Amino acid sequence: MLGRVFLARVLEPGDETGGRWVRERGVQEVVRRLREGGRALPGVSQKRWAGLCARAGRADPDHDLAVARSAGARFVTPGTAEWPGQLDDLGDARPLGLWVRGGPSLRMWALRSVAVVGARACTEYGAHMAATLAAGLAERGWVVVSGGAYGIDGAAHRGALGAGGATAAVLACGVDRPYPPGHTALITRIAEQGLVVGELPPGDHPTPSRFILRNRVIAALTRGTVVVEAAYRSGSLVTARAARRLGRHVMGVPGPATSALSAGVHELLRADAVLVGDADEVVELVGAMGELPPERRGPVLPTDLLEPRTRQVLSGLPGRGTATAAEVARGAQTSEDDAIARLYELRALGYVERHGDGWKLTRQTMISVRGGRNPC
Repeated sequence: MLGRVFLARVLEPGDETGGRWVRERGVQEVVRRLREGGRALPGVSQKRWAGLCARAGRADPDHDLAVARSAGARFVTPGTAEWPGQLDDLGDARPLGLWVRGGPSLRMWALRSVAVVGARACTEYGAHMAATLAAGLAERGWVVVSGGAYGIDGAAHRGALGAGGATAAVLACGVDRPYPPGHTALITRIAEQGLVVGELPPGDHPTPSRFILRNRVIAALTRGTVVVEAAYRSGSLVTARAARRLGRHVMGVPGPATSALSAGVHELLRADAVLVGDADEVVELVGAMGELPPERRGPVLPTDLLEPRTRQVLSGLPGRGTATAAEVARGAQTSEDDAIARLYELRALGYVERHGDGWKLTRQTMISVRGGRNPC
C-alpha cells in the first residue's frame, strides 16, 4: 500500500504513462526508479522526469496515511476487497487508489449507483429536477453519486440525503479539505452518512484539469450518468462522454429549448443519450431486468368508459345546435336505428338532450368541448 500512496503523491490523476509503468514494471520498481532518479522511464521527456523525481523527493506516504487517519479516511487500492472492479475499465488511467471517508463499503455501494451531474450555475428548475430525481433514486435503494459542487451536484446530494438515502461525493481534491468551502457542512454530512471519495492525497487542492480528470472516476464508478442542465462546454458533458466510452448508460433531463443551460443536454440527447424525466425511467435503464416504470397515461375521462361505437355516435353530434338521428347516423357511419338506441343511452348518462326530432349535446358536454376536451 505504501508504494501506491507514494505514487498518488507523485503522479497526477489519470496519468496513463504512469499507469502503464505500474502495469508493466510493478509498483515497487516504479517507486524505486523515481526515488533514485537517473535515467527516465520510457514515455516522458527528461524535463518531465526531473519534475516527477522532484515530487518523489518530497513524498512522505507515512505522513499522508497519518493525516488521512486523523480525518477518518482510508486508502483503498486495486485488488483489495473494497475496490470497485468497474474502475478497472479505465485501463492505464485507473486510479492508483482512492481515499475514502465514511463507513460503508465503496465496492458494495458502487454496485448499485447512478451519477447525477450538471451545471454549477443551475436554474431553479434544474435544482428541483436534480433533487427530485436523486430523492426518487434513493427511495428505490440506489446510491446517488456526484461531485459535491455547487448547483446540480449539491441539489442531487441534498435530495438523496433528504430522502434518507445514500449518496457519495467524488472530489477533485484531498478528502480532508472539502471543496467548495461553501459546501463544507454538506460534504461533512455526506462523510457522516455516506461516502466522500478522492484520488488526490490529503491536503491537495483542486485545479481545472483535476476536475476534468475526476469526472472519469464518477463515470466509471456508476451504472449510468444522468445530466441535468449543462451548457455546451459544461464539465458534466465530459462525465457523460466518459460514461459512453466505458459502455455505461448516458441519460439527459430535457429543459426549455430557449435555455443555454439546457443546450448541452439537448445536444447529448440528439447524439445517443436517453431522455429521462424521473427516477423510474432511470431505473428502467440501469436496473435489473424487470425493473420497469409504471404505465404512463393521461387522466381517465368519463367518456373513456363508453363503448367505442357509442363514443362514435357522440362524436357525430355537432358542437352547437341540434341534429336529427339520421344526420347523427351519417356522421357516426352507422344505421339510424343503431344511432337512436345509442342516443337514448347517452341521454340517460347525461351527455345529450332530445329537442323534438333533434338531438344536441348537454350544456355540461358543450363546456367540455369548448374547453378543448373532446367528449370522445
